[in-house]
Amino acid sequence: MKLLTSRISLLKAIVVALLLLTSFHVFAQAPGKIHVGFIYPLSSNGTHAPLDTNNFSIHLIAGVSAAEKGLTFAGLSNFIRTDAIGSQFAGFSNHIGGKAEGTQFAGFANTYGGGKGAAFAGFANIAHGDVKGAQFAGFANIARKTKGAQFAGFLNYAHSIKGPQFAGFANISSQGSNESQLAGFLNKGADVKGTQIAGFINIAQKVKGTQIAGFINIADSSDYPIGIINIIKNGEKSIGVTIDETQTAMLSFRSGGKGLYGIIGLGYNLKNESEVYAMELGLGAHFFPSDVFSLNAELVANTLESFKAGEYFKTSFRLMPNIKLLKTVGFFGGPSFNYVTTNTVEGKALYTKNLRHWNNKQPNDYSALYLGYTAGFHLIF
Repeated sequence: MKLLTSRISLLKAIVVALLLLTSFHVFAQAPGKIHVGFIYPLSSNGTHAPLDTNNFSIHLIAGVSAAEKGLTFAGLSNFIRTDAIGSQFAGFSNHIGGKAEGTQFAGFANTYGGGKGAAFAGFANIAHGDVKGAQFAGFANIARKTKGAQFAGFLNYAHSIKGPQFAGFANISSQGSNESQLAGFLNKGADVKGTQIAGFINIAQKVKGTQIAGFINIADSSDYPIGIINIIKNGEKSIGVTIDETQTAMLSFRSGGKGLYGIIGLGYNLKNESEVYAMELGLGAHFFPSDVFSLNAELVANTLESFKAGEYFKTSFRLMPNIKLLKTVGFFGGPSFNYVTTNTVEGKALYTKNLRHWNNKQPNDYSALYLGYTAGFHLIF
């Protein structure tokens, strides 16, 4: 009995729906004005819908039209064969074969040929042409050329972009970018007029701005890269040996542009018996650079390890004149201002000519400020 009742109710719903469709068809005398339906061809425009231009469309599941010049709503998807002017709202996707001038909202994806306006999608916005406006997607934005911003949870891609790119993982611009790229992992651009900021790596050709990376920057030309390793074609790279007031000898790689460079090094302490393995990371800047001289300022973090219990950390600011011979060999040295913290006996005894020292709350914790020095030479290439 219950099954029979439910079938009768379903039949009544279908009859009512057909009556509504017939009514809408009667009132929408000009088929390009209002389009109402469930799913193609069950709509007020019927099988003629792919050839019609509408001022307003609303569909329970999905709608099909030639063009739209107003608001478009669909529970699942909108399919517009040519251009759309206005806003499209869909629970799953909007598909526009031509240009879109307005705003698109989709739970999953927007695909369109380009145009003016913003696109919002839970997963992806894909434009086959040029876009003037912003793209917001939970996963990826893809366009040919954009004049506006791209925001994506994972990836932004465009041939060229005039505006910022923000992505959780990567931004890729195959031609150029006139604004900034900000990504959790990777930025890749051709000529960048702005800033690249990435958690791991930036790649570009000519950069008129700053590259900031958690690890590596790569470019043909970039005067102000900020990263541990900077492979700049017209920049400077060197391998050098240094020693400081704690008798820590270090083999370091310095790389960067005309203004800024990164430092990474491994070494050995000649004074300690246990904490002897050293590592340093830092950033440096060239002042008054020439073929024979530069004044280098460096901010470096240094640690000594025994790979057992105990810690030793030192932060240093170094100011070092650098004399170059034949443009390939440099000799440098100068004073350093140091802050050290340690909880080991060897760390406390490593250098005792302190300006000031502290015994912290923990019995073995010790901190100190003091003046030291760093000197060395490097091979420049």
